[in-house]
Formats: sequence, C-alpha cells, structure tokens
Amino acid sequence: MNISVVIAAKNEAETIKDIVTESLSYCQEVLVIDGNSEDATRRLAEQAGARVFLDDHKGKGSAIRKGIKEVRGDIIVFLDADGSHSPKDIPRLTAPIIAGECEHVTGSRMMGGSDELHGDFGKFIRMMGSDIITLGVNYRFKVRLTDSQNGFRAILTEAARKLDLRENITTIEQEMIIKTLKKGYRVTEVPAHEYKRIFGDSRINVKRVAFRYVYSWMKYMFF
Repeated sequence: MNISVVIAAKNEAETIKDIVTESLSYCQEVLVIDGNSEDATRRLAEQAGARVFLDDHKGKGSAIRKGIKEVRGDIIVFLDADGSHSPKDIPRLTAPIIAGECEHVTGSRMMGGSDELHGDFGKFIRMMGSDIITLGVNYRFKVRLTDSQNGFRAILTEAARKLDLRENITTIEQEMIIKTLKKGYRVTEVPAHEYKRIFGDSRINVKRVAFRYVYSWMKYMFF
C-alpha cells in the first residue's frame, strides 16, 4: 500500500526541509499544505521533494481537507511541521492499517510520552480538556482510546474521503476520530512520543478555542 504524508505548515522554514526529507524515507509522497507562509516554507518544501499546495486561509482543518483531496496514496499520515512528531514512527503508525486490523491509527502521547503536555497551567488545562473529550468518546462508542487530540495519525484514504470533515481548526482531529467511529470504521492507537518543537512556540490559544472544542465534541458525538 502506498503511503502519502500530509504536513500542514505555516512559517516553518526552520524545520520543513528536514521533516520532508526524513518523511520521504518512509512514504511515496509528501504533501505540504502551506498556510500562506511569509517565509521560505514553500520553497524549501519543494526543494526537499514535497508537492506543495496553498490552503484557503481557514486554518489547519482546511489544510487537512486539502491534503485528503490531493493525495495519491492508499494511506494518509498526518504529522506536524515543527519537529514534534518523528517520521521514524510512520512505519509503526501505518502497520495496523497495512495488516488490515483497522482503518485509523492515532499516535498516543499517553502511551509514548510527551515533552509538550506538562509543565505549566495552560498545558494542564489542555491535558484535562483532552482527557474529558477522550473519555466521552470512549463511553459513547465503547472504545478505549487514550488520546483523541494528537495530530500524528494515519488513516485509510478511502475512509478519510467519506468522513465529510468540516472543522477549520485543530478540532478537526477529534472530529476525525468521532466520524471514523460513527461510520463503523475501526480505530486503534500505537505509542508515539511528542517531542519539544524545534523552533518557535505553539499557536494554540486555549481560551480562544475552548468553546469550539466543547461545541464540536458534543455536535459530532450526538447530532
């Protein structure tokens, strides 16, 4: 089965070339969906061998939808451009799909550890919110997942194209899991370590997005 890697990126010139180059060791193509970067992200991604597309200014969710539409592979792997996900984990992430055991695999930070989830009050709130959402998903669909929020995941392309994903921000990650389960597809997890980002700071503002996380969680689970 051919593997496509999709990387949503914005102003990631410091890391994108290395991430693309390393990813190409484990897949047949890399797509970089660029959020209209103001630096050299697009040029460096193309130099490294990626197919580069622009998103529509709406956020990571729209970039993921663009990637799903444009990939050529049988399996899509989503990973971040900041170095927090290791391309070396791609074979582990895709193995259950290749073996026919499931259609969607999430890299679990609860199983693999994280350098970004702990250490201050903001991270504590994010962690607590993530646990509550994951708990709700588990009881609603009778599964036992540990991480519903990690952007590092693999999904069968055919399944991804049937999910009708709508979220424009990082809430698309929980939407993807909920809709995968609602469609009757199988979801599993493998351990994946989240590393401290190589350059810059996280762009997630917990106060700004908290309501959207709760709203979309309830909306897709029950309506």
